Amino acid sequence: MTSTIEQLKSSIEALAQDAAKKIQASDSTNALQSIRVKFTGKKGELTQYTKEMRHLSNEEKPELGKAIQNFHTIFNEAFEKQTELIKAKELEQQLANETIDVTLPGYSQPYGTRHILTQTLEEIEDFFLGMGYQVVEGPEVELDSYNFERMNLPKNHPARDMQDTFYVDDEVLLRTHTSPVQARTMEVHNFEEDGPLKMISPGKVFRRDSDDATHSHQFQQVEGLVIAEDITLADLKGTLLLLVQRLFGEEREIRLRPSFFPFTEPSVEVDVSCFKCGGEGCSVCKQTGWIEILGAGIVHPRVLELSGIDVEKYSGFAFGLGIERVAMLKYNIDDIRHFYQNDLRFLKQFKGGQN
Repeated sequence: MTSTIEQLKSSIEALAQDAAKKIQASDSTNALQSIRVKFTGKKGELTQYTKEMRHLSNEEKPELGKAIQNFHTIFNEAFEKQTELIKAKELEQQLANETIDVTLPGYSQPYGTRHILTQTLEEIEDFFLGMGYQVVEGPEVELDSYNFERMNLPKNHPARDMQDTFYVDDEVLLRTHTSPVQARTMEVHNFEEDGPLKMISPGKVFRRDSDDATHSHQFQQVEGLVIAEDITLADLKGTLLLLVQRLFGEEREIRLRPSFFPFTEPSVEVDVSCFKCGGEGCSVCKQTGWIEILGAGIVHPRVLELSGIDVEKYSGFAFGLGIERVAMLKYNIDDIRHFYQNDLRFLKQFKGGQN
């Protein structure tokens, strides 16, 4: 297209006025950018006029350049003015949308706490660590040989019925107690180099049981084991007395009652004097003055032999207690299921040990 200089100047001026009107009518930053591209982009409407420069004489070229410069002046002034108006409007809208009502209460940051079972377990672990014991953990999916046979419970032994079991196959199962950890530790412990073995083995155990207020198919257990020279039942009683006094109060007493466990001989049930009535008799202790707390005994010689330990030189004691039972007695909890239902109304009652 070839036009006279006057026609070009008139068209550019009209284009500038059209651009200014469109800029003033725009209502967003995106709309403004679209107008910039439409009029001044590489393929914008002003481009057709700059191309006419090559058709003009040397006298006319400055006049076209001045007209194009006037376009840019009008366009830029309108663009900057509208940009400020739109930004102010957008900021006002943002402030309206994000208004904070300072009269409303703030949001509190909740703090988690260690679960009451974790707190109870840590209290027991701290006690035994202070007495020189080591804490040893092991697999929850265990071999039958470690879970039963090494504990003097050969296949088809009737005492296995006391621990109804979840089997994966004939030789693999979910452990029914943490005793397998003791068996694994005994077979690698070197008494000549390492000295006496003093350990506890905490962890989850599994038994096929009907869940109710006092039973669960999964629960936590701590078992203890001491093997050294000249260990007697008196050592066991002294250790457990200190434990229950740590857990339930220094005025507590214990008594040992004969019992049966395949892995200990003799075996005992351990009762603690009632911490509610002081031994006078109440509903908690069923009017007896005593509460059953754990099972224990002198390690059966056969268990030691199966781990390659010289029974003529070494003896030991073992015990096991349920973490849930200790926590239920210690904190007067009436249903074991509370521990696993994640009810914050229950969990918030135990604020010890904040993280």
